[in-house]
Amino acid sequence: MDTLPRYAVTPPRAGTSVIGARRTGPDAGPETPGGLLARKLGNFVDLSDQEREVLDDLVRQHRQYGPREHLSLENGHSRSVSLILDGSACRYKILPDGRRQILTLFIPGDLCGRCLPDLDLGDESIVTLTSATVAVIPRQAFAPIIESYPRVARALAWNALVEEGVHREWIVNIGQRTGYERIAHLFCELFHRLAAVGLTQGLRCELPLTQGELADALGLSAVHINRTVQQLRSDGLICLRGRELTILDFPALQSAAMFDGHYLHLSQAARRIEAGTMRAYPDL
Repeated sequence: MDTLPRYAVTPPRAGTSVIGARRTGPDAGPETPGGLLARKLGNFVDLSDQEREVLDDLVRQHRQYGPREHLSLENGHSRSVSLILDGSACRYKILPDGRRQILTLFIPGDLCGRCLPDLDLGDESIVTLTSATVAVIPRQAFAPIIESYPRVARALAWNALVEEGVHREWIVNIGQRTGYERIAHLFCELFHRLAAVGLTQGLRCELPLTQGELADALGLSAVHINRTVQQLRSDGLICLRGRELTILDFPALQSAAMFDGHYLHLSQAARRIEAGTMRAYPDL
């Protein structure tokens, strides 16, 4: 059983890395760090080669982080945006007694923070969950791109709207869904997001959260998480071995979660999942 200690502030550890996300599937292969961002934004808008090169040029500085190292701290000032290249991170709020609520899960291709040049004060903390490679992009670097490349600006705006949609679903999770539905919904959402950046193989993917972290994200105890995961296994919906998640019956898992993935706007991910054996969005 995973247990999660109360968080202490751990400052970032500087380093260098040019590692991109590990992709799997038929289109797997080397990918530049900026190409990962273009892959993510390309789910929303068709990007030209020039626009992809512009995004690639954004990613010049990299840092390697260990697990549970902070990318930013609540009420701290930052003039940069972090792009996850490999590994995972989360946004969270913590109470004075050490209890924590995970608000957002970041996977490869995700931007941690807004791209607005003048927005440099955060009201929450962002910490790595695993070892991670992170690109540091100055906020000011987005200004000329947003002005000169309207399709990139539109993709960034769309990405922000999707993040808001994810937040709404997580609120519904905490407020209305049962524990069984919460876990099933998160597994469906995570698989779609990983498929969008080519990090799934068939109906398998890496689960970047421990049971303790799942508990913090879903408002459940670690014991409840363990029992519910076992129930999902017994029902023939998933197989979880270590950090490898296999979805055995995707339609049944989506039905159990009452999952409607349209809020993610990831049509390309839907096509990848369809190629894996099932159709995620019937009307595409």
